[in-house]
Amino acid sequence: MEQIENVRLLALETLLECEKKNIYVKDSLGKTLFQHQFMSKQNRGFLSRLVEGVTEYQVKLDYIINKFSNIKVNKCKPAIRVILRMGVYQMMFMDSVPNEVACDESVKLAKKKGFRNLSGYVNGVLRAVSNNLDTITYPKREDDLALFLSVEYSMPKWLVEKMIGWYGEELTENILEGSLDTQDLTVRINTSVTSKEAFISELREKSIEVKEGNYIPYALHLNHINYVQRIPGYKQGKFFVQDESSMLLYHMLSEKLQEMICGTDKGSKLHILDLCAAPGGKSTHFAQMLGDRVMVEARDLTESKVNLIKENIERLQLTNIEAKVSDALFLDEDMISRADVVIADLPCSGLGIMGKKNDIKYHIKEEQLEELSLLQQHILENAVKYVKPEGLLLFSTCTINP
Repeated sequence: MEQIENVRLLALETLLECEKKNIYVKDSLGKTLFQHQFMSKQNRGFLSRLVEGVTEYQVKLDYIINKFSNIKVNKCKPAIRVILRMGVYQMMFMDSVPNEVACDESVKLAKKKGFRNLSGYVNGVLRAVSNNLDTITYPKREDDLALFLSVEYSMPKWLVEKMIGWYGEELTENILEGSLDTQDLTVRINTSVTSKEAFISELREKSIEVKEGNYIPYALHLNHINYVQRIPGYKQGKFFVQDESSMLLYHMLSEKLQEMICGTDKGSKLHILDLCAAPGGKSTHFAQMLGDRVMVEARDLTESKVNLIKENIERLQLTNIEAKVSDALFLDEDMISRADVVIADLPCSGLGIMGKKNDIKYHIKEEQLEELSLLQQHILENAVKYVKPEGLLLFSTCTINP
């Protein structure tokens, strides 16, 4: 069993990998949890909370560190920067960790990473934060609203300014506040493999907290999950991790899709094409719900993404869906006017899922907002050509910028 001290080192390594390789925390943390899948539930929870929390509150943590350090955070060595963030996060947000323990363990981490000469600096900054935690002065709303909201809700200032321009001050603050809310894990029950009642019973036998979905009858919200593969029924394909907002796409169109199926010749199948399908949430959802009267073709850009779709197809035991590598930016002339339904859930800034993917706000750059809009336009110009007369083109994104 991993000791908490070692778990802190794992958290540091995970966060450093994200910073050095510019990858998402969700991906790096998932890999770490898989490599250490037999650690205790308590330690998995500690690791997940520390990694995700440091990421989510990075702007606020950096603001505090800069108050007490004579070296600005962005000038620190990456390992020292992350160690300081971890120390301040534990003091501010983890009641189970005494301040002196957060300081001492941070100093130990600096030494373990070969920065014995900087351990005194780490100790000095964190002791100063600890001694002044209750008297730190933050930006005032009336002096600079964007800066106030940026630090208060740990959001890059340029993005706060953009959002105020899009939505006004009140709605922007509501969105920022919501982005920091604790998010349950949402799953779609694979009703072709198990029933809702049986699956809920299986989860509760393992003491997993279950809540009914808000909109979808076979959606469930699961609490305190930090390792999806350990949920009962994962290998048997009894569920797929998918937000209800994503599931709604099928439900908004279910009646129309059934009409289209009834209108096809007996023995023929409705052809559904998903252009940017990985990891396969919408593709497998449509395949699951519509059965053997449809054939779903799930495409994505790279072999690795398509392999992920294939793994999920196999796990969910679906036989009416296939996956292939294809670049949606290039027109596939063989597909022109052949698809009854084209799903275009296209690359976007992802700002609508900040609550689930808490570092997307740091990855997106201002210039990318326009670039992504143009990318969507180019893909849609191809997508519309694939749709049969009287067919459907379904366009969706997970962003909130206009």
